[in-house]
Amino acid sequence: MPAETPKTCFVVMGFGKKTDFETGRVLDLDTSYKNMIKPAVEAAGLKCIRADEIVHSGIIDVPMYEQLLNADVVVADLSTSNKNAFYELGVRHALRPYTTVVISEDGIKTFPFDVNHVVVRQYHHLGEDIGFGEVVRFREQLTNAIVELLKKDPQDKDSPVYTFLNGLTPPAIAAAIQAAAAKAPESGEPPAGGSPPGMEAVHSVLMQQIDVAQKKGDFLTAKSLLSSVIAMAKQNYEQWLSTTQPAVSSTFEKPIDPSLIQRLALVTYKSKHPTEEAALKEARDLLKSLNPATSNDTETVGLWGAVHKRMWDLTKVKANLDESVRGYERGFYLRNDYYNGINLAFLLNVRAANATNPAEAIADFVQAERIRKEVINICQEWLKTESPSGDAKYWVQATLAEAYFGTGDDVEGQRILDLAFPIASAEWMRDSTRDQLAKLRPMLADSPLKHLNANTTQP
Repeated sequence: MPAETPKTCFVVMGFGKKTDFETGRVLDLDTSYKNMIKPAVEAAGLKCIRADEIVHSGIIDVPMYEQLLNADVVVADLSTSNKNAFYELGVRHALRPYTTVVISEDGIKTFPFDVNHVVVRQYHHLGEDIGFGEVVRFREQLTNAIVELLKKDPQDKDSPVYTFLNGLTPPAIAAAIQAAAAKAPESGEPPAGGSPPGMEAVHSVLMQQIDVAQKKGDFLTAKSLLSSVIAMAKQNYEQWLSTTQPAVSSTFEKPIDPSLIQRLALVTYKSKHPTEEAALKEARDLLKSLNPATSNDTETVGLWGAVHKRMWDLTKVKANLDESVRGYERGFYLRNDYYNGINLAFLLNVRAANATNPAEAIADFVQAERIRKEVINICQEWLKTESPSGDAKYWVQATLAEAYFGTGDDVEGQRILDLAFPIASAEWMRDSTRDQLAKLRPMLADSPLKHLNANTTQP
């Protein structure tokens, strides 16, 4: 198997000895690069490139701008108020929403207005050299900054351009979309199933990029790509309609594949941008176009339940809890699956715990237990007939364990959980199960049936 291509970091800074006009000192910037910046970048696992290290023929500007656009990380050293460095930082901020780290020697006491709200990590330069202790300190700080930056899910915007001007599409994404559209064959045939001409080719080029972005947790990029694909679909469809006979075009009224809307809703709420609540409301509004109240699409109603479950967690507005219950309930009775079932049972317990009417609390509590018994049968049958493996098997077993705990069979629940935990491929999977059980246990312990039994006990 070929080795994975390392991520790249392009370093923006001056070369050689430069005068810091604020203090009058002469700083050897090559010392900063060789002793601190490059070792720190490489310690973070990235390939480090500075403009003077680019092998090129012709004008240096072309590969430099390519690096500003395509580098996974850019470190911009603004020491000595270097004009080129400031300019190239501005170019990077215009091209990429995130993964830009700004540093500077601490001779700059006041930064220009345009960057004074950007995080600038500073180090102390002695002029010809840098003290060993400072080298060690700043190397570690810069390495940690880069590692944390790439690890964030979702990534924080560090470009003022994309922070203050919402809705911008980075040029790298726009270029990918244009390339995909160029590959799409022209067709005079009516769109099959309402899909616009050429969309299959566009999907084949772009969906892989969307998959990669989503897997990396880069939900904003996935959202931008999906939004652009949908906009292109609408535009292409309208152009096709304008060239067809009205009698033909009137039979094709839905040019957008619902799965695109569903996926856009998913990455939108997972992006948590610009805030978690705003992202959830945007995802909810996207799903409204798919008529979740009457839809028989289990993906639509499942997402509707998931979005409102998170809105309830965030706002504690009961209407969100009721909508979440309706979504998972509809999904469960349409599909008879363990995912919708276990979530429905959990939310019924949540609603019972927050009910003001004892009768409603008892009804929800009893219904939750009945659904878990159905989920147990579904999971057991699934394990027997489908023979799932890996993560799929983990989620079936974790669901089965939760169902047993929910019906009061703690012994069997723990036995199944002990089988599930060793096969989880990531710790977050186990954490998710632990978190769900931790929330469930107190609700089960405070069963509304206890109050019913107390009221009916004969002297």
